[in-house]
Amino acid sequence: MLAKRSRAIHEERKMKKIGFIGLGIMGKPMCRNLLKAGYQLTVYSRSETNVAAVTSHGAAYAPSPAAVAEASDVVITMVPDSPQVREVVLGEAGVAKGARAGLYVVDMSSIAPLASREIAAELAEKGVRFLDAPVSGGEPKAIDGTLTVMVGGDAADFEAVAPVLSAMAAAVTRVGEVGAGNVAKLANQIVVALNIAAMSEAFVLAAKAGVEPELVYQAIRGGLAGSTVLDAKAGLVMDRKFDPGFRIKLHAKDLANVLQTAHELHVPLPFTASVMEVMQAMLADGCGEDDHASIIRYFEKQAKVTVSR
Repeated sequence: MLAKRSRAIHEERKMKKIGFIGLGIMGKPMCRNLLKAGYQLTVYSRSETNVAAVTSHGAAYAPSPAAVAEASDVVITMVPDSPQVREVVLGEAGVAKGARAGLYVVDMSSIAPLASREIAAELAEKGVRFLDAPVSGGEPKAIDGTLTVMVGGDAADFEAVAPVLSAMAAAVTRVGEVGAGNVAKLANQIVVALNIAAMSEAFVLAAKAGVEPELVYQAIRGGLAGSTVLDAKAGLVMDRKFDPGFRIKLHAKDLANVLQTAHELHVPLPFTASVMEVMQAMLADGCGEDDHASIIRYFEKQAKVTVSR
């Protein structure tokens, strides 16, 4: 135990050079929090605008994921899905091309658990350590540095990178070996999706019955029906503020990974499948860029009512 702790302290002291690949809605504020914590940051993104938004705060730019790896002790990836993670990590100019033995790669994207394990196995052949560490909390918590991080990986590797993750998060929890972090994230996405759908049905019912949704919210939020999701999304729905947050298209992507994993394991998820169909309807209506709370519009359309203050 003392040996492990000594190794973790040693790793924490030497791991000051962080690479970050993927500078979207979540990546940009996460990078800013790493800079605030005193880390030396090298970033890569295809978007010049996003790169400028981070380098203006003191980060350095690298022209490829491989170049990010060459300049870093830890490389963090935050991209949309499994194919993009494979590309930036294992592609022609990927992290693996510039990696040296002992490099840590921490994928904070939300991808299929099997993909995490496959990527980890390929990196292990080069002596590169891999952890999957998806996040929950959306853009607001990415901005204020209070994300929840679910980590899969070797226990000693987790101890080594935990200080880096803590610079962006309020809670960092190891839930098992590689792939376990993404299993936890899939579970999280089920709960969030079903919470939003339940809230949507409840508020549409109240509005159709002629009862103020705001008063219903105030009445139920302190009881068993109360939840973080309800508190985060109720006000946005009633104010008709559907800017992301967390885009419908990304939540649908996560639910696709949920259902794929469930089918592989022969686990029935009928309620998740139903919400997925609601999200597919929203995608068909061109609403994929809207916040996932806007799925309430599907239920509003069926009931011919609008939920507002």
